[in-house]
Amino acid sequence: MALRLGVMALRIGDEAPDFTAETTVGELAFHDWLGHHWGMLFSHPGDFTPVCTTELAAVARLAPEFERRRTRVISLSADALASHHQWSREIAASEGIAPNFPMISDPELEIARAYDMLPAADISAPGCGPALDRVAGRSVVIVTPGHRVAAMLSYPLACGRNFHEVLRLLDALQLTDRHPVATPADWVPGEPVLASPVPAPGTRGLNRPGERAVSKPYVRRIRQPL
Repeated sequence: MALRLGVMALRIGDEAPDFTAETTVGELAFHDWLGHHWGMLFSHPGDFTPVCTTELAAVARLAPEFERRRTRVISLSADALASHHQWSREIAASEGIAPNFPMISDPELEIARAYDMLPAADISAPGCGPALDRVAGRSVVIVTPGHRVAAMLSYPLACGRNFHEVLRLLDALQLTDRHPVATPADWVPGEPVLASPVPAPGTRGLNRPGERAVSKPYVRRIRQPL
């Protein structure tokens, strides 16, 4: 079977594409703005749409949680800055909180394209406004302090994202960045984690006194390191 090869998609581990953009807080250069922080870049299909309104309000309410995780948040869509500012006022009126993070204007979808955020052409969905055939999708890209892509999530246009799951993912990413461990399915902070990799013969391994006995040597649950 012949495969049609196009532009290489962005992948976990790639350098996060740098860019300079106009935002609701002025022009910024992405890598410089991130500095040595973690970052969450997320796209939304369009201003003045219902699902996006609830999403941006949800992220604004979680600002203290992102700050606690040393994570800077920024959003983008193809809408103009004037639209972003007007919509922010309407979000405050309807949801009780305004976006408290920069919102990028990406009219030519250059940033969305660089981050592989575009859905298929001619797509639309309930709750996303009419005839949205040229939009960024509901994508989330987590960027490390070293400006590498750590994780990517994509949702269909009609389904709002769960940003508490993004926080859980950030916790897992930051824990596994600090320690040679992995997180099991449905892990939440404070629960046991998995020692990774299995230690070589004759070595003690990580935190061995807290290890739980298991039937397979490659599944070794240990206390979560601090």
